[in-house]
Amino acid sequence: MRVIIVGCGRAGSLLAAQLAVEGHDVRIVDRAARARRLLPAGFLGRFHEGNGYSRTVLEAAGIEHADAFVAVTSGDNSNIVSARTAKETYRVPIVLAHVHAPRSADICRELGIPAIASVRWTVHRIHQMLLHRHLTPDLAFGNGETLLIRSQLPGYLTGRRLTELDADGEIRVIEVTRAGRSFVPAHNTPAEPGDLVTFAVAATSLGRLRGFLDKELGT
Repeated sequence: MRVIIVGCGRAGSLLAAQLAVEGHDVRIVDRAARARRLLPAGFLGRFHEGNGYSRTVLEAAGIEHADAFVAVTSGDNSNIVSARTAKETYRVPIVLAHVHAPRSADICRELGIPAIASVRWTVHRIHQMLLHRHLTPDLAFGNGETLLIRSQLPGYLTGRRLTELDADGEIRVIEVTRAGRSFVPAHNTPAEPGDLVTFAVAATSLGRLRGFLDKELGT
């Protein structure tokens, strides 16, 4: 996969190094030549000096054949502009932007660009860990509005249809691991002892999910 990363700060350089080690074709762009120093010795990707929203620079980095684009500079506006250019001008399939201000995350959402919003994401995570300590998300989408949660079902649910745990627009059972084998449950699949279930859940509905799962524990 060819990935273009704009911003060679701490986040950009670490991401670039990890992707390069995994065998991806990494091109990193930063307007400061000295930012190259943050890359590890023997970095297998390419470094391009210049602004991440400059079409000349982006084309030199190979954006016309990029599979993914990530904007992680220290400036929200720069990240939004470069991400929008990648998405709308070059039609890069995967475009992500890192932003700090909640309003910037809202702008990204309006543009259809997934945003990693530092403050909002951190608040979501702390809130989840404080109030839902038994439900640690395996994966979060958007700015943490939708989560994937895996949990073993309590015994009192044995024999109940797994679809009874669904709540329209809030909670949905999407996978079950039973005796080491994973499957997507059918409408009438009953819960069995030891089931490990994956839920897609709205972050605002974690309390409701916890009510299902903690009832037997009395917590």
